[in-house]
Amino acid sequence: MGGQSDAERELLARVPTGLLIAGEWRDSSTGRRLEVLDPSTEQVLLSIADATVDDGDAALAAAHAAQRDWGRTAPRERAEILRRAFEAVTARADDFALLMTLEMGKPLAESRGEVAYGAEFLRWFSEETARISGRFATAPDGRSRLMVTKRPVGPSLFITPWNFPLAMATRKIAPAIAAGCTMVLKPAAQTPLTALLFAQVLQEAGLPAGVLNVVPTSTAGAVTAPLIADSRLRKLSFTGSTEVGRRLIAAAADQVLRVSMELGGNAPLLVFEDADLDRAVEGALLAKFRNNGEACTAANRILVHESVAPEFTARLVERMREFTLARGTEPGTRIGPLVDAATRDKVAELVAEAEAEGAAVAIGGRARDGAGFYYEPTVLTGVPAGARILREEIFGPVAPVQTFADEAEAIALANDTEFGLVAYAFTRDLNRGLRLAEELEVGMFGLNTGIVSNPAAPFGGVKQSGLGREGGFEGIDEYLETRYIGIADPYA
Repeated sequence: MGGQSDAERELLARVPTGLLIAGEWRDSSTGRRLEVLDPSTEQVLLSIADATVDDGDAALAAAHAAQRDWGRTAPRERAEILRRAFEAVTARADDFALLMTLEMGKPLAESRGEVAYGAEFLRWFSEETARISGRFATAPDGRSRLMVTKRPVGPSLFITPWNFPLAMATRKIAPAIAAGCTMVLKPAAQTPLTALLFAQVLQEAGLPAGVLNVVPTSTAGAVTAPLIADSRLRKLSFTGSTEVGRRLIAAAADQVLRVSMELGGNAPLLVFEDADLDRAVEGALLAKFRNNGEACTAANRILVHESVAPEFTARLVERMREFTLARGTEPGTRIGPLVDAATRDKVAELVAEAEAEGAAVAIGGRARDGAGFYYEPTVLTGVPAGARILREEIFGPVAPVQTFADEAEAIALANDTEFGLVAYAFTRDLNRGLRLAEELEVGMFGLNTGIVSNPAAPFGGVKQSGLGREGGFEGIDEYLETRYIGIADPYA
């Protein structure tokens, strides 16, 4: 625990370290523990309960037992729980921000931004809870009446990633609470502490026992596979890699589970010859380096018109010279450590391969020696078509720059991927922007902006970037089933 401040130690002492099952914090059934590391020092932050297969089964049993009563809870009551949770998370923003920085590594300013973003899902869905509705109509032939109602899908399993520890939890939990679904949450092993603290906040906000159960584990596949195969489970929501998502979709087919999949991305960022270059550079910095570059929405490929590529790249590099690479708690830090050694090593491998194939390093290009999983903010130019760094998610602070000659080539390059989560483009031509919105094969599109995520908007992708949407009016529908009731003609 050396190197920690008094504030960090005091916060960690207040984080629950057990599993939350049926409203109780408990040890693992075998007593095994999971160590959570600080990626900036590689030292242990906390040791927490490490869920087993039996613990997972107990969590699902608790969710199943609570579903009937919870599903019948008045919408206003569910809404008030979400509103109180929003207010509590907002009041404890400093705690959540610091905890995320400690376990994930991002700069404190980024963590504060995530708290505001993550909390907004609680407020948004608190307001949507009372608006769940159906319809009543006369059949076209006049011989019957048609009533359509919405009901909760039922017990849901959430598997969340490590890169946004709070927002990925609230983005799933908030609509499930609004719809009346019970839940089992399996947070990422690298960053489970934020989820545990949030679960405690939900308890304090009045969420009944068994509605949310939290089972961090070092053996995710072993714990979740039996749950996905269990007939008591009715919904699976996963955020993570496409490779894992494919396996989960296949496993979910046996029980015909409702699935939501927010999977990998390979986002292009297009800069046209008529773009405002200052705005384009600022947008690229946000789209690429937000969250240390560890985001599925990160700009994985920077595509720049050949006439402005030299100036754009020079401006981008100049701005990046101001970046401070340090522990996320240090004032002025712009890039923190990556989450673990495997993530850092993959980034280094992708850069080395690109260099070997002819790419040039304009800035950065190295892992830092010593403790912590640090990698320098990097710009690559002259990256050859077909390079692995253009095909796979980098998930680190590396920006490969390519050039294009015209709009048709830009669209072709942007769409040349199996992924389709998000794209960004910078142009002053409104008609071009509208054409791009129709031609780019993505679920989300940022025009003259480097950030598209918003709790009031539907988040999700096409192609192998996933199924379903989170956020917006559409987000609550993922947790509702439609029921039709045919009623005999009352005049017959």
